[in-house]
Amino acid sequence: MHCPYCRNTDTRVLDSRVADDGGSIRRRRTCSACTKRFTTVELMQLTVLKRSGATEPFTREKAIAGVRKACKGRPVTEDQLACLGQEVEDALRLAGAAEIPAHEVGMAILGPLRELDEVVYLRFASVYRAFESADDFEDEIAILRAERDAAAAVEPPQPVHTG
Repeated sequence: MHCPYCRNTDTRVLDSRVADDGGSIRRRRTCSACTKRFTTVELMQLTVLKRSGATEPFTREKAIAGVRKACKGRPVTEDQLACLGQEVEDALRLAGAAEIPAHEVGMAILGPLRELDEVVYLRFASVYRAFESADDFEDEIAILRAERDAAAAVEPPQPVHTG
């Protein structure tokens, strides 16, 4: 580890603590050359296992690149996409596996995407799940409607104020 102040490579760990519910380790360090202290954070490296058998590091940007294409013409902001990417990465890290099949990355995207925008969700799901006919779309729309109706039935009615 290089000291951020003097670039010396001889640093010493003073304290280590688990952070982010076990997803990272925070270390307080000191430089033996300039004696300044600094903090580092170590994250577990997530690796995506592709269908071909190859592996590559997980990147949020790549995970949301396909979603961005599905967002064309929809009122979804870059901030919302960044939040979606963070939510997907957090879900994958909480799963606790260092190597994630590419299929599971797509599955982790579908849930938050459904909450964000149903049209974008349908576009993404149609490619990801390889919809082959209008029936596939109709089936997915029926599921969305059933979930929306079930959620509406659980929420208590809002009081009406007259006044």
